Parts: sequence; C-alpha cells; structure tokens
Amino acid sequence: MEASDFVVGLDIGTTKIAAIVGRKNEFGKIEVLALGKAPSLGIKRGVVVNIEEAIGSIKAAIADVLSKDITLTIDGKAQTYKAEQVIDLNEVVVGIAGQHIKSLQHRGMITRKSVDDEINQMDVDMLIDNMHRLVMQPGDEIIHVIPQDYIVDHEQGIRNPIGMAGVRLEGNFHIITGQVSAVKNIYKCVDRSGLKVVDLNLEPLASADAVLSEEEKEAGVVLVDIGGGTTDVAIYHDNIIRHTAVIPLGGNIITEDIKVGCSIINNQAEQLKVRFGSALATEMQENQVISIPGLRGRPHKEISVKTLANIIQARVEEILAFVMYEIKNSGYEKKLAGGIVVTGGGSQLKHLPQLVEYFTGLDCRIGTPNEHLAKSSENITNPMFATGIGLVMMGIKKMEKEIARNGSSAIKQTVEVPVQEEKDQSGKKAKKPVDHSKQPKGKFFENFTNKVSDWLKDDID
Repeated sequence: MEASDFVVGLDIGTTKIAAIVGRKNEFGKIEVLALGKAPSLGIKRGVVVNIEEAIGSIKAAIADVLSKDITLTIDGKAQTYKAEQVIDLNEVVVGIAGQHIKSLQHRGMITRKSVDDEINQMDVDMLIDNMHRLVMQPGDEIIHVIPQDYIVDHEQGIRNPIGMAGVRLEGNFHIITGQVSAVKNIYKCVDRSGLKVVDLNLEPLASADAVLSEEEKEAGVVLVDIGGGTTDVAIYHDNIIRHTAVIPLGGNIITEDIKVGCSIINNQAEQLKVRFGSALATEMQENQVISIPGLRGRPHKEISVKTLANIIQARVEEILAFVMYEIKNSGYEKKLAGGIVVTGGGSQLKHLPQLVEYFTGLDCRIGTPNEHLAKSSENITNPMFATGIGLVMMGIKKMEKEIARNGSSAIKQTVEVPVQEEKDQSGKKAKKPVDHSKQPKGKFFENFTNKVSDWLKDDID
C-alpha cells in the first residue's frame, strides 16, 4: 500500500481526552481510522492544573488509540490490523480553550512598491505576519489571526485581493489571544507524552468546522459548544468568523449543582444528570421519583425528577444568559438567520433545544459531525467528539495548504501495512537472503576504527 497522509486530532478537555486518527478519502470525506479516549485528569476549565496527571491522561488516550483495530482496503480486499502495527503516531493537532481566551478586532496595512504588479499571496501573508507582531498585554500571545475582509486603495469589502492592482493593501482581522503560560503548559504536556504539536487551534473554531454547514455560516449562526468545564461560543456571518468567546461554565457545574442540591456524591450526580436529567422542568412529571442508595447502610434517598430538572434548568439558563450577552456584544444579534447550533457533551441534555429556543428566541438544533464523515458509527457521531473531528479537518486543511505551497506535506504520517510472511512448501517460514552491505555496522567496529584513526593522527603529530 502506498504512503497515506493522516492527521491526529487531540482534544484536551476537562472531562475527557480524545485522540482521533483520520484522513480524507477520494470523495473528500473524513475517514476516521481510530478513536481513543481517557478520563481527563489535571485539566480544569481547559487549563492544565497538574502536569503529571495531564501527561498520564494523554498517554492513556494514545494507548487506547493504538490498541484499536483498523480495517484497510488493499487491492479491493478489506484487511484488519492493530493500529500500532500500521500507524506511527507522533504528530498531533491540539485544541485549546479556557477562560483566558480573548478576541479583538484590528486593522493592518502595507504599502506595496509598484501598482503594476498584481497583489499576490506573498503580500497577503506579509499583512497577516504583521498582525502576529502586535504588542499584546503582558502574559498574552496571539493564537489565531483570521482575515475578515480587505481594502485595496480605499476600495472596501474585498474578500480575496489576490490578482488585483493596488499600492495600499489593508485588512480587517479577528485576532484571538491566550495566556502564554496556558499555551506553554499544553505544549509541555504533549511533548512529555512523546508527541509533537504541529498545530494549535481554538476549539470552538474546530467544532464549527465539524458541525456547521456553509449555508448556516453565510446566513449567520451561533455555535455553542457546551463542554465539561467551559462553553465555547463562535458567531459566523457571510462565511466569516465574527466573534469568539469562552464562558467558564459547563456540564461539570451542572453536576456540582445536583450534588449540592440533592446531597449526594459526584458520581451519583453525574449519573442522575445523564440518565434522568432534563433542561425543561415543565416537561417532567411531579410523581416520578428516583431512589438513590444511601452511604454505608444509611437509608435510600428519593429525589423527584421535576426537582432534578429545576436544578438543571436554572444553571442552563445562566449559561444561556452569558451566550446572549456575547451575541449582543458581537453586534450580530439581528443577523442570525441560521439560529443557534448546540454541540459538545452538554448538548445531550433532554429538551435542551426547546429551552434554547424559548430563552433566546432563535431556532436551535443539535450539531453532530456526521455530515463530513465517510462512514460513521454511532459512537463517533456523538456531539462530544465534534471538536476532535474538527481538529482532524483543520489539520488536513493545513496539510493541503503546505502541499500546494511547497509540494510537500507539513503533517505527513506513513501508514505501513505489515507484509505477510512467506512460507515454503513445508509450511515453515521461508528465510529471505540478507543484504549485509545495507546492514548498519555495530558500535564495536565503529569505536575500533575511531581509536585507530586517533592513534595514527597522534603518531603523525
């Protein structure tokens, strides 16, 4: 089998760490080769709080990937291999989120030497590079510089200036920043896990790539990714990202409310939320009661389903209030024909779309990443894996840009299919001739020759 390009997306979340290995097939769809996940330890609200625990969780997720079976089609025949046999996993595309993420708008400008020469990609790259040199607040660094539109010789609203004639080239940019320490800690965790970060992407942008359609981005849409520790917001209009924000509330705070409100332990609160939780208390029956085992021989506790829904609804409405604040702050409140798309693990709450529509007055749907997948299992199309799929898609886009620019891939891995061992007529493994000329010389021989050459040199001196 020929060398095949694939990308590994590593979603470092508050509740789980997911590693997804994928590649683009001949039809332009994402083919997921393997998925591994592990409980996230040492991560709180998207920020590393314990390096050693975070490294252990990343290693566990990667080990889970390598233990999976991969089916490859070779010469029209499907064959199954262990992932560790065919994938040399060392480079990853990582997502970043957290309360430290901020965004701002900025305009840049360059003056070209000649009006006769057309504006080319080099001019655009120079303008974007200048944005990366902006002076940020102490402790912050630029993560993304996203072009909004361009201005050529005072002519505004240009999407793509390449090929145009002009001397003064300006651009409006959406700049996303994060804390240097938070970024460095993520790099450190991944490096010490034996991996290399080839690209760092904002998680709401990755989720948007996975679950939003081009029509929604053009009409105006709000992506709300409810994770364990944070809720990420991304607003699109005219196919351009207009506003991003990270709200420091997520699914874990709902679990904490249930734990305190019902006086139970964290594990029981999480199970209650997942199995019986609802975002709309009016949809639940008064007489439905859940019995929870007591601790150490204590009597059972009985909790009303409606009481549980009231606790959940109060916290979800608080998260939605923050989302509405970000929508109004963006200035695109009246330009959202695509409504709201909710994704992430927290989007699986029952009756959540109804509450979002009631609270915001905008249409709502649950976003799943199945639109871009070649063949999908129920597991991978879960909204909780939207960010991981999006990171794979962003890695593939980066790889294709590098191929177009340099003729070589920036994120290239090789899938090596194990060769079947040949057997002779007696059924024993056939011995293959060894070309000793290609064998590496041993260290003893190398050390011996070095010592002889040093001795001769000393003798000549």
